[in-house]
Amino acid sequence: MSATAQRRIDELRATIEHHDYRYHVLDDPEISDAEYDRLMIELRALEAQHPELVTPDSPTQRVGAAPLSSFAEVVHRVPMLSLENAFSEEEVRAFDRRVRERLDAAAGALDYAAEPKLDGLAISITYRDGRLVQAATRGDGTRGEDVTANIRAIRGTPLRLRGKPPPLLEVRGEVYMPLEGFARMNEAAVARGEKTFVNPRNAAAGAVRQLDPKISASRPLGIFLYGVGMTEGWTIPARHSELLAELRGFGLRTCPQAEVVQGIDGCLAYFARIGAARARLPYQIDGVVYKVDRRDWQEQLGFVSRAPRWALAHKFPADEAETTVAAVEFQVGRTGAVTPVARLEPVFVGGVTVSNATLHNIDEVQRKDVRVGDTVVIRRAGDVIPEVVRVVAGRRHAHAKPVELPAYCPVCGSPVVRLEGEAIARCTGGFRCRAQRREALKHYAARRALDIDGLGDAIVDQLVERDLVRSPADLYSLDAGTLADLERMGEKSAQNLVAAIAASRETTLPRLLFGLGIRDVGESTALALAQHFGDIDALMAADETQLQQVPDVGPVVAGHVARFFADPANRAVVAALRAHGVHWPPIAAPRAELAPLGGLTFVLTGKLAQLTREAATEALTALGAKVAGSVSKKTSYVVAGEEAGSKLDKARALGVPVIDEAELAAILESRRRPGS
Repeated sequence: MSATAQRRIDELRATIEHHDYRYHVLDDPEISDAEYDRLMIELRALEAQHPELVTPDSPTQRVGAAPLSSFAEVVHRVPMLSLENAFSEEEVRAFDRRVRERLDAAAGALDYAAEPKLDGLAISITYRDGRLVQAATRGDGTRGEDVTANIRAIRGTPLRLRGKPPPLLEVRGEVYMPLEGFARMNEAAVARGEKTFVNPRNAAAGAVRQLDPKISASRPLGIFLYGVGMTEGWTIPARHSELLAELRGFGLRTCPQAEVVQGIDGCLAYFARIGAARARLPYQIDGVVYKVDRRDWQEQLGFVSRAPRWALAHKFPADEAETTVAAVEFQVGRTGAVTPVARLEPVFVGGVTVSNATLHNIDEVQRKDVRVGDTVVIRRAGDVIPEVVRVVAGRRHAHAKPVELPAYCPVCGSPVVRLEGEAIARCTGGFRCRAQRREALKHYAARRALDIDGLGDAIVDQLVERDLVRSPADLYSLDAGTLADLERMGEKSAQNLVAAIAASRETTLPRLLFGLGIRDVGESTALALAQHFGDIDALMAADETQLQQVPDVGPVVAGHVARFFADPANRAVVAALRAHGVHWPPIAAPRAELAPLGGLTFVLTGKLAQLTREAATEALTALGAKVAGSVSKKTSYVVAGEEAGSKLDKARALGVPVIDEAELAAILESRRRPGS
């Protein structure tokens, strides 16, 4: 009987997989939903009778995992890169020109693979010997979250590939929620009296990041694959368009609107066609993507930091909407900056409901003449914080109220001052101000500062509101019992946080200086100060003239540092940190034989893909180089990553050599070799 059951189970699985492929990949079903359900019911019944015959890749096992307590971390063996964005025709033409110049192909038009840019969640799926073994979110591009159970629940994702797939195949794509399914899901939520989702992207991301796979399975999700990461035992097709065709042959879904177009004019024509069809597409998009079709040319073009030189995301224009300014409030930041924020009548724009918008500073408020009660135009592009573009002057009411800078902090009541020549007004309360204290503690605990794992925003907020922590030094007096009394904080979490706080006692001087939150002292400036003075006592004793002898420290930053350490309250915090056992080794200048990059100054700008800023800085300084925060004629190299901005422009204007991350890695590697 078992052999007979095995044969029938194999037949049913093969039949169901065939119909999954017809329905989800080819969009050409051969049977009705009722007939499909009948096949699935029979398979479930047989597997229930013979549990020893159940396999992980059976169609019945899409939701077979128990709820998770948390997501495991996945390190991407090949980083998941982001794309450079373009918002205008001129930017797209400039991209094409750069590509052709690098390929020495100025005389001819290139073939580009073009496809819609889905507004979903980037995902990586790994198949070993044709079977789905792991799925992970993009995360920061280097590390993501293991969401294997949830991706298995998406019917468009094959659990077992068709044909003869390679021994190892990692595919990459986008999980999205079809608009029709999104509408149905929200209608059902309304009928149940539950909260609805704002947009399909948030709904898709929330579904993938559910700890209970059964909830993910209940959401109407789709997936399109558009590339590969790590592979073994496979010759990747010579063109991207051929790669997509081969992925489809393996049973994987790719976007049906993908095309190969010729040259820049073909790209722009495709953008216009997709833009015109955007409202009719069954899924949400925010632009299109162009990729050089030939893979050998992709390899020749290479990458710059987190973005390939051979691909571009051409985004649709930012969404705008009109609404009313209900109020203007002033928020207080970590350095005391008092920032005006417009509280708006909620309006749907750019795929989300917006109720707040930044006004930057009081000069910006006055320049745009924004008043409470005004009708204003709000703009939101992608994930950028919404901003007030302009006032609709013709709709201003007589009772519209001008906005004035408060004389006293709205949080602590300390005087608000605005130094001559500065656009930002600041609260003078320091740690006495709860708002500044809250942000200062978050900054102190950040990964690049003291790196206190588990000390998140919600915990910091409670510590400040209950007045349990008045400065970073007070963190080291907290015990597990006190922390366990906080909301959403159990005994185990409290013990873990106490351990993390204790571990942060052992740190470095650059991390400490950065963590103290001195105005305009970022990581590179903190490192420069630490290297120059060696320890904090010499730094605290330095005057502004001595501080300006430090590379990357000008009169403005020197003034901020000197005033910070002249404040008795700040000196008391440093003393208290030491009293609680926070310590760091003194910094000595590397010996000449250990400083092959001695005398060279590097500036890092933009986002790096393989290295964090911190890791790159540590690698350079370990070889004797200085890492500065600003570009000057004395700069030896500027390392430009993704979204490099004004520093890159200044480097080009001054003729400073500009290198990318790969060139930086080559420099580091060559200097590490003995005898190089």
